[in-house]
Amino acid sequence: MNLYALLESGFPKNPEDCALETQEGLYYSWRDLDRATAMMANLLKSLNLPQGSRVAVQVEKSPEALFLYLATLRAGYVYLPLNTAYQESEIEYFLENAEPAVVVCSSKNFSWISKIAFKSGTLNAFTLDENRTGSLLDRAAQCSDQFKTVKKADDDLAAILYTSGTTGRSKGAMLTHGNLGSNAQVLKEFWGWKKGDILLHALPIFHVHGLFVAAHGALLNGSKMIWLPRLDTAQLIKHLPRSTIMMGVPTFYVRLLLDPNFNQSVCKNMRLFVSGSAPLLTETFNTFQKVSGHTILERYGMSETVMLVSNPYQGSRVGGSVGVPLPGVEVRVVNESGSPCGVNEIGAIEVRGPNIFKGYWRMPEKTAEEFTNDGWFKTGDVGRWGGETSAGKVPDHYLCIVGRNKDLIISGGYNVYPKEIESFIDDMDGVEESAVIGIPHKDFGEAVMAIVVPKPGAKLNSQSMIDALKSKIANFKVPKRIEIVEGLPRNAMGKVQKNVLRQQYSH
Repeated sequence: MNLYALLESGFPKNPEDCALETQEGLYYSWRDLDRATAMMANLLKSLNLPQGSRVAVQVEKSPEALFLYLATLRAGYVYLPLNTAYQESEIEYFLENAEPAVVVCSSKNFSWISKIAFKSGTLNAFTLDENRTGSLLDRAAQCSDQFKTVKKADDDLAAILYTSGTTGRSKGAMLTHGNLGSNAQVLKEFWGWKKGDILLHALPIFHVHGLFVAAHGALLNGSKMIWLPRLDTAQLIKHLPRSTIMMGVPTFYVRLLLDPNFNQSVCKNMRLFVSGSAPLLTETFNTFQKVSGHTILERYGMSETVMLVSNPYQGSRVGGSVGVPLPGVEVRVVNESGSPCGVNEIGAIEVRGPNIFKGYWRMPEKTAEEFTNDGWFKTGDVGRWGGETSAGKVPDHYLCIVGRNKDLIISGGYNVYPKEIESFIDDMDGVEESAVIGIPHKDFGEAVMAIVVPKPGAKLNSQSMIDALKSKIANFKVPKRIEIVEGLPRNAMGKVQKNVLRQQYSH
């Protein structure tokens, strides 16, 4: 089934109900959504694009940007969202690699993006701005507001998402209508979406979290979205009392806790706070519980798989764990020989299910490499079942993420997992957060190094921290060097860019 048709099956019976409300107080009804997506779909159809054409979009967040995504699905084409932070060389790579038939960008970037697009063979370039202007809307306004959604098979491509590329060139993960539809249906049940839910949406929509998890959830449930263009703590606090669900990256929760206006009364109607896209510190998890009266639900997913594992809506949510496999999703943790790991044994996380992507765009060898002979996708993440975190004992069937394979440090022949050491450092007094990396070392091959951000006003001493760690963890895991810094480099989704740190400190 076309993913749009699936989402539409959840729209409310009354088309005049509010679908989106903006920060400026604009209201879009479900009828507005239907008409706008029909007009944009008709515009795309009028371009006589070949079947399977890609529509590449790099625009600021707006209701119209969401409608363009839905129109692309309705018209049967493949949506390609691009991070708004990407610059010229990155855009050049994506457009050359994906060869989109249509490119939509902000007016301010049109002169240089259109040049790259036309050079890559794109025939159609439009503008779309966050203030409801642009050539895309001008052209769509001349089209009919009726459109019959194109039939698609579950295995047909719906979107290509380029991985963040923190190491090497980004790869285009090909997601089908079936991948995205099955995941949306599972999450609707698992997170207990219900009639009357209102989603506070402040995430970007060029990424799995904002577009496929948050927006799909609200659309399939026929729920109103309060649509914020970006993270703004004052705006979150203003709209939280009228919301029931919020999805965010850990930064959202850290910022809310820093605001004196955030308290339990602000959250009086809230049902669910979800966190993902980057690890949530146990301290943030615990403090948020005390201040808001709500327990954050942490979950785990990837561009290639959408959501895989989640703490339960009904049941224990455990700090430091991402929870249990979602219904229909299989997860295994295996050692180097490929045998299943026991409880509290660290290994590679592999997954299987209807949500797992079709492969990497135009990279058949890379795709084959990332799947096992028996059809499991190698996530590249390292984890364990159960064990202990700084929050206490984790149930044996709950998954804990230990880190990325590529972040593994091999020091003197021993495997060191950065996240384990980070959890000890993050628990120290005066520490805001930390990042642990491996740097070249003439004796050990690699040495463990920690980059630490202090809390405001805290004074940290590197040597004292190293001494304290020696009493808690094996000597080969103790950082040989600790640098105190003001902040860590992050990508647009809040993930710490360890490749940048490794470049900075490896000399």
